[in-house]
Amino acid sequence: MATKYPHHIFFRLSFVILLLAVVSALAGVSAGLGTRLGLWAFGTGFTILRFAAYGGLVAALSSLIMLLAGFALRAPASTFAVTTLALLIGGTAFYVPLSLWREARRLPVIHDITTDTDDPPQFKAVLPLRRNVQNPSEYGGEQVALKQRLAYPDIKPLILPGDADAAFDKALGAAKGLGWEIVDADKGQGRIEATDTTLWFGFKDDIVVRITPLGQGSARIDVRSVSRVGRSDIGKNAQRVRKYLGLLSRG
Repeated sequence: MATKYPHHIFFRLSFVILLLAVVSALAGVSAGLGTRLGLWAFGTGFTILRFAAYGGLVAALSSLIMLLAGFALRAPASTFAVTTLALLIGGTAFYVPLSLWREARRLPVIHDITTDTDDPPQFKAVLPLRRNVQNPSEYGGEQVALKQRLAYPDIKPLILPGDADAAFDKALGAAKGLGWEIVDADKGQGRIEATDTTLWFGFKDDIVVRITPLGQGSARIDVRSVSRVGRSDIGKNAQRVRKYLGLLSRG
């Protein structure tokens, strides 16, 4: 009986740790979904995500201690299985916010990315949708441009073969292919405006594409992607511009 008692206690403790890990993971998921559904502001969502990370860290560390103690006390396989599951779930609940935090620390605090920092494409049709949002639609000037050039030197205009009309059709098709919500598509002015919604938190970022004829059967594509909220986009706008230009260049 003396050998079964600690094993029984270990098994119960492993379930408590697993419960903490699961609750932390669910809290992390709900942090974004609740923001997306409008149940709370994005600041509240980030606070929930931070506490979910703390819970995941506690669960992961506790699981490691339990595994080491289980080896020493020769705990049954069922205890190891539950504890290992808690380690995986808790570790994930901690790692995802940690990776976002590390990216935020590594990247510049900007939320406006464009292929033309000297003459950024301007929003028109999207402007009514950006009323009362945190971030202005006006470009931040040389200070923002310098930060972008240092962090994302590869973000540059794309030159497409063919006339401007063909380039416009291709650019519009690529925007639709990425699932962007098209707000306006004016072939005469060579401008496409759209909105993209992030999957987890449901942040809405606005995009404007400018198509400029260059002569000799070619056209220049400039793209600008701007977040509506948040001082930092954690690289999301640059990723979006890269993906869009990559799709156009391959098409």
